Amino acid sequence: MKENLNPFAIAQAQLDEAAAVLQLDPAMHAFLREPMREFHFTIPVRMDDGSTRVFKGFRVQYNDARGPAKGGIRFHPDETIDTVRALAAWMTWKTAVADVPLGGGKGGVICNPRELSQNELERLSRGYMRAIARHIGLTKDVPAPDVNTHPQIMAWMLDEYEILTGKHEPGVITGKPLELGGSAGRGPATAMGGMFTIREAAKLLGIQLEGATCAIQGYGNVGSHAHRLASDVFGLKVVAVSDEFGGIYNEHGLSPDDVTRHQRRTGKVIDCPGTENITNKELLELDVDILIPAAIENQITSANANNIRAKIVAELANGPTTPEADNILNDKGVYIIPDFLCNAGGVTVSYFEMVQNAYQFYWDESLVNERLDKKMTTAFHAVHNMAQAKKVDTRVGAYLVAVNRVAEAVRLRGWV
Repeated sequence: MKENLNPFAIAQAQLDEAAAVLQLDPAMHAFLREPMREFHFTIPVRMDDGSTRVFKGFRVQYNDARGPAKGGIRFHPDETIDTVRALAAWMTWKTAVADVPLGGGKGGVICNPRELSQNELERLSRGYMRAIARHIGLTKDVPAPDVNTHPQIMAWMLDEYEILTGKHEPGVITGKPLELGGSAGRGPATAMGGMFTIREAAKLLGIQLEGATCAIQGYGNVGSHAHRLASDVFGLKVVAVSDEFGGIYNEHGLSPDDVTRHQRRTGKVIDCPGTENITNKELLELDVDILIPAAIENQITSANANNIRAKIVAELANGPTTPEADNILNDKGVYIIPDFLCNAGGVTVSYFEMVQNAYQFYWDESLVNERLDKKMTTAFHAVHNMAQAKKVDTRVGAYLVAVNRVAEAVRLRGWV
């Protein structure tokens, strides 16, 4: 039977499994399976040639029982409402497993930012904010960057929000430039948080990180930071990396400086001097200690899970592994660090950014990383211990921790 690769169906199936273990009340289960609210809107944008294009955008506020919704905004040509729903659900569980006082949300626009000029991109960003401004805010929903969005886009959105509301509220957007109230350490935060969980998993498995081999699928903000941190801070030998165009391999390890320079010059990692070109499929199946999927969803499926040879799969991407692939990897004894635990470093430092904005007192990067380390290490062991106690895999363990926290907040509020 063909796998169902709909991201929201996968997110719901994962919740269903956790609900069964928790013996969740049927009404609570039904409530947590669906977003609390979602918005669909059209964004007319004046193009540089004088024409007007109309883009479709979304914002999903999945659950805000534990605090304001929190989640990024994606600009992608293949964006769908079900992807945004799934990501908003995973953000709900992510903020809960990291134990920060926020809920889960996500946004998206169907567009290809590579086809837009800088001015068109700014007009689209401001148009998105005009469409959603009345539904967000410090006590409602706080957006952030995600796929194909970045600090400059967040700066335009923040400025548009402040124009519309007539007041200075830097905390309404996170992932901003430092000059506008961004947090030190926010850029590499998702990758740094993931590396802290890899360190803890390696301790449990008796893997010495210094010299251990690693492959990274995806070389955007998260994957490129993961490469640098893995090599320069944690002593891993990164032998392969890839982007949407393909990958590169060198058994002796890849220099993050060399790969970054080449990618900036050519727009791709392939053909980097001193490396061998490989496919994304080949990268996933390399014989390495640690595999880091840091690209998009549904990369490890029933079609290739049997060929995965890594001892640890650290999911810096959202939803890179399907439920069928999960079963195969778990049967093979692969240690999976599930996505909404592994990549929770980004939202954790976004929360730190909100705190710093509120107090108008800013921390240096060493303090940010120290506090991130504490949060991620605590979350990792909460998930691992839950999985061990309930005799379930780590993904179900993460859901048990997160869903229990959200359900308790919903119950205490008297919603269900």
